[in-house]
Amino acid sequence: MRAMKSELRRPDGQPVRVLVVDDEATLAELVSMALRLEGWEVRSAPDGATAVRTAREFRPDAVVLDVMLPDIDGLEVLRRLRADAPALPVLFLTARDAVEDRIAGLTAGGDDYVTKPFSLEEVTLRLRALMRRTGITEASAGAILTVGDLTLDEDSREVHRAGEPIELTATEFELLRFLMRNPRRVLSKAQILDRVWNYDFGGQANIVELYISYLRKKIDAGRPPMIHTMRGAGYVLKAAR
Repeated sequence: MRAMKSELRRPDGQPVRVLVVDDEATLAELVSMALRLEGWEVRSAPDGATAVRTAREFRPDAVVLDVMLPDIDGLEVLRRLRADAPALPVLFLTARDAVEDRIAGLTAGGDDYVTKPFSLEEVTLRLRALMRRTGITEASAGAILTVGDLTLDEDSREVHRAGEPIELTATEFELLRFLMRNPRRVLSKAQILDRVWNYDFGGQANIVELYISYLRKKIDAGRPPMIHTMRGAGYVLKAAR
């Protein structure tokens, strides 16, 4: 018997919106159908230029994006999408299984990826996890987390340090929230992978290092550092001295 899944909705109660970008028409339709079965509003685009235009009109809550497209590649599409929506969650589809290709997509700002061939259930599950991170789903009231001069509002998803706003992607926000919920506690890479990514990432602990470096550039740049590396143990966030 299939377990019932909680319904994901936007804060205004409307269905979440997903844009599927893939030049393989059959695959794009299969993914779109699977997502519509979740009750989501879905649109698709066969190439990068169409994807960018559609995103500006459709305002998706998440994007499923093929890396290989006939006009511009998925990494460039991602850069253009993020120029309009810096925190837009993006799930990459890739036919390549090399670690370098995975890292390239994540370095460009993608939040996750699946490697072809994949199951439709896997795509759906990973999208659900991504959208939970964005805070677009109905949830209980959050809190305002404060560590030193750093604040994070779980409801509005606004982050400030010393009163200055800081723009974070969905994954960066979730990573910072985990650190701020555990101030002065050393968190291992395994703990962070399990909590932030919510699934087995193939043991790629360097993904944690990558996102910690992203956070440092935004949180600590030009300021006394708050995020510290405990060699051989993990990472810790504490108020700057």
